[in-house]
Amino acid sequence: MTKCLKITFSKTKMPPDFLRSVVQKHAKKLDIEGIAKVLMVDQKICIIACGVKDNIDAFVDLLHKRFSEFSIHEIKIEPFIRDKDYRNVFRIIE
Repeated sequence: MTKCLKITFSKTKMPPDFLRSVVQKHAKKLDIEGIAKVLMVDQKICIIACGVKDNIDAFVDLLHKRFSEFSIHEIKIEPFIRDKDYRNVFRIIE
């Protein structure tokens, strides 16, 4: 079964390479497609992740573990209805 999530969190305490070295790297390992982008208006990161339910759950667990290392606490995770085809790729939009 496929599952999609929208994950948002504050950019302020995040290392500069976090999106590529952590998020994109693990999304690729878990065959997750979607995007990660910086929302300039409120300096938050938005991740759209779609994949097999077990892989999405593992991805969220990994993100929570890494967030705790960087003291990122304002995390919002909500279901997301896929509105476009990500073509089996996880992209970083900067």
